[in-house]
Amino acid sequence: MNIGLYAIIFISKVIENSLGTLRLIVVANGKKGLGAILQFIIALVWVVVTGAVVTNIMEDPLKIVFFALGSYVGSYVGSFIEEKMALGSNMLMAIVDEDYGEEIIEELRINNYAVTVLQGEGKDKGRNVLMIMVPRKKRREIVEIVNSIDSSSMIVAESATTISGGYNKFEKRK
Repeated sequence: MNIGLYAIIFISKVIENSLGTLRLIVVANGKKGLGAILQFIIALVWVVVTGAVVTNIMEDPLKIVFFALGSYVGSYVGSFIEEKMALGSNMLMAIVDEDYGEEIIEELRINNYAVTVLQGEGKDKGRNVLMIMVPRKKRREIVEIVNSIDSSSMIVAESATTISGGYNKFEKRK
C-alpha cells in the first residue's frame, strides 16, 4: 500500500477536475484564451495522473478508487470556486408592486445600477417590471435592495451578455 502515491493521485484529480469545471465556465463567458491555457494544464495533469494509475493497475487496484474519489471531490471544489468567483453577468428581472416601484428604482439608481422599467399588470393590481444588468457578484446586493422595500417582489435571474449598447457601469468600455 503506497499512501503517498494515493495522495498524489487524489490531489491531482481534484486539481484536474476543478480546473475542468472552471474552464467550462470561463469559455462560456467568452474567455477563450484563458480556457485554452486551462485545458493545456488539465491535459498535462491528466496524462501524468492517468499514467500513474494504469501502471501496474492489477497489482494495486486501490489507485482506481483514489482516482475516482479525486474526480468526485474535484468536481465539487470546481463548482464551489466558480460560485465564489461569480464570473459573468446576470439580467435580473424584478416584478414589484407599482406602489413601491419608484422607491426601488430611486434606490437602485442611487447605488449606480442601471434600471429599465416596464409597466405590467398583475392579477389584482399594476406592477413595475425592473430589468437590471449586473455582474453576478452584485446580484445579492440588488436582491437585498428590492426585498428591503417590497418583500413580496418576484426576482428572476438569467445569465446574460451585452451584445450592443446600453449603460452598464460594470462593463469595460472599449
